[in-house]
Amino acid sequence: MSDRLLTVVVEDNDALRDATLEMLEQNGFRAVGVVCAEEIDDTPLPQPPDIYVIDLNLPGEDGLSLAARLRQSQPEVGIVITTARTLLDDRLKGYESGADIYLPKPVDPKELLLALRALGQRLINATFGRQGLVLDKHTLVLKGPVQQCGVSESEARLLLAFASARDKTLERWQVFSQLSPESEVVSQGSLQVRLSRLRKKIQTCGCEGESIKAIRNSGYRFCLPIQIV
Repeated sequence: MSDRLLTVVVEDNDALRDATLEMLEQNGFRAVGVVCAEEIDDTPLPQPPDIYVIDLNLPGEDGLSLAARLRQSQPEVGIVITTARTLLDDRLKGYESGADIYLPKPVDPKELLLALRALGQRLINATFGRQGLVLDKHTLVLKGPVQQCGVSESEARLLLAFASARDKTLERWQVFSQLSPESEVVSQGSLQVRLSRLRKKIQTCGCEGESIKAIRNSGYRFCLPIQIV
C-alpha cells in the first residue's frame, strides 16, 4: 500500500496472531498485534490505526462489543471480523456491530490480504477525497479538496521526493537538494521561505492542518496523503 496502512490485529491465539502480523508486514502493511481489547489503549502505536482485524472470542471484552465501540469512536476506521461463528445470525450481528467485512475461520491468508487491500484502498480514496493532494508532475498542477494551483519544478521535485520516501520523511540535506538546482546554493533562510510558500499553496488547495513538519535536528515530514500522476 502506498501509505503503509496500520492494521491492528486483535487475536488471543499467539501463533495465529504472529503469522498474521508477519504476512501483513511482508505485504506492505504496518501491523501491530494485541491479545485483547483492553490492550489496545495501552499499546504505543506509530500512527492512528486504519484497520482493525478482530477475533470475536476474546478474553475480557468480546469482539462484537469492541467492534461496536470502535465504530462509534472512529466512524471511518476499517473493521474486519474473523471468527469460527458462521451462522447467518452471527454474521448479521457482526455487521450490525460495525464490521465492514466478516470472514469465517480458518481464514485463508490470501483472502484476508485481498480483503484488507480492497478495504484499505477504499479508505485511502475516501481520505484523498476529503483532505488529500494529487500532483500532476507533467503539468505541475497540485490538486486538493477545494481547488488547484500551480507549483514550480523544484516544488514538484520535493513533493515527489516526499511521496517516494519511507514514512514521507526526508533529511534536511535531501530537502535542500530537491529545492536547489546544481548551480544554486540555497541558504537556510531561503529554504524556510520556499517551504512556507509551498505550505501556503497546499493550504490554498483546501488541506487543513500541518502539511510539512520540521523534525528537530533531522529534516522534514510530509503529513498529508499525496498521489503522484
